[in-house]
Formats: sequence, structure tokens, C-alpha cells
Amino acid sequence: MTEALRAHAAMVLFAAVISVSFTLGDLAAPHIDPAVLTALRFLTAAIVLSALSVRHLSIAVFKSTWRYFVVGGLIAGYFILMFEALRLTDPVSTSAVFTLTPIMSAVFGYVLMRQATSALTACALTLAGVGAIWVIFRGDLQAIISLRFGTGEQLFFIGCAMHALYTPAGRLLNRGEPVVLFSFLSICGGLIVTTIYAFNEILLTPFRALPTVAWSAVLYLGIFATAGTVFLVQYATRRLPSGKVMAYGYLVPVFVILWEGLLGHGWIAPVVIPGVIAIVAALVVLIREAD
Repeated sequence: MTEALRAHAAMVLFAAVISVSFTLGDLAAPHIDPAVLTALRFLTAAIVLSALSVRHLSIAVFKSTWRYFVVGGLIAGYFILMFEALRLTDPVSTSAVFTLTPIMSAVFGYVLMRQATSALTACALTLAGVGAIWVIFRGDLQAIISLRFGTGEQLFFIGCAMHALYTPAGRLLNRGEPVVLFSFLSICGGLIVTTIYAFNEILLTPFRALPTVAWSAVLYLGIFATAGTVFLVQYATRRLPSGKVMAYGYLVPVFVILWEGLLGHGWIAPVVIPGVIAIVAALVVLIREAD
């Protein structure tokens, strides 16, 4: 298997891991403030990655610590703005805005690193985006047409831009550090930013009274959906253009559909299937195209 194919496989795993976090996050939401949950997931991820990174630590990696605040701050900013946006709008609208992320990432990749996007890649990204919109709105054309772009959507657009910039920024600012070490230090940067943002909520949270489901969500989100996915993205970013890396976000709703069906919560209506096919077809094109 080539390095590029390993990177694509890493991002398929990324989408699968992220898809599970939606269910757990939804179960934990009534019991813990989302900003506090994010701070805890960053803390858990930092602890996990510290154990894997300690042998790589040296004085040299701390000479430009601002890099880790930039990379970690971008992903933390995405989560923070997502929370703020969800207070003003609904998850469907924010999901629709998120479909712009791979396109923005491709643009940032070109601006920062001159990563050219071929016509075939651009078409595949567009096809995947259209497919994702179709899945998100469950094939309801009227709902798609009536999508508004209010304050919440504008805030989340900024957050998505930060998420899109995170991918090429990680590749640009890495100065030869091992992936696991750079991921750990970036997570630490994100932890500090998120803790500052959620400081008051953290002080008010009754941690001892939190139910098992909340702590289960913290552990899964911290170990797998944060430490694991940050590592996977950093790994793939070194081997694939930014637009292709972020395109795997379109696969998340497909995995959500799969898990929901396997858990007995019902399968999707036939009208949604063309959107799933479009996403999978677009990703196959991205995998087959030379990187």
C-alpha cells in the first residue's frame, strides 16, 4: 500500500470515529456544558498523547511555541464558534455550512503551500458537497431552497474557515516534529484556548455529580475523536492536499446513517440514497486520482 493510500485509509477511519461522537455527544449534552465537554476532551487527549510523545520531547520543540497555539487555537476556535452558532441556529443549517469546508481548505492549501487543485478534484469535491447537502436535508428540495444564512450561520462559517485553515497550517508549521509530538503540542494549545473560553462554566460544573454517560462521552471524545483524529489528520496532511483531506468530512453522515441502521434505529429513505452514492463516488475519484 502506498503512502497516499494509507493517508486515504486514515481519513476513512477518521470519518468513522467522528460519526460515533455525534451519538455520544447527544447523550451527554443534557448533563454537561458543551464548552466544558470540549475542554475535558482536549485534556483527555493531551494526557493520552503525552504518554506517546514523551520520548520525542526536547528543548528544540519549544523554541516556536506560538505554532502550537495557532494550530490548536484554530481547531478550538472551530468548536467554540460551533457552540455559539448552535445557540442561534439549528444543526441542519450548520451541517450545510460545513460542506463548504473542503473547498475552503483547498483554497487555503493553494494560498499557503501552492497545492494546486485539478479540475477532476474540484468536480469531485463539488459532487461530494452536493451529495452531503442532499443527505443532510434528506432529499427535501424545499428545505434546501429555504436555507437561510443568518447570524448563526455566519458565525459557523468563520468557524469552518478556521477548521479549513487548520489542515494546511499544520503542514506548513510543522518543522520536522514527529506527527504524534506535533499533535500533542497542538492539542495543548487548543486546551489552553478552550479553558480560557470556558473558565466560568468549568468552575460551575459539578464534576462529581456527572452521570456515567457524560464521562463515557468525555473519554471517547478525548481518546478517539480528539487524540486519534488529530493524529490521523496530521498524518494524512503530510501526504495529501488539504482539500482531499477535508473532503472525508463528507463521509461522516454516511457513517452516521450506517451506525443508526445497524443499531436498529431505522434505515434512510430511498430518496436519500443518491446523496450517499454521490459522496462515495466522489471519494473514490479522489482516491484514484494521482496525488
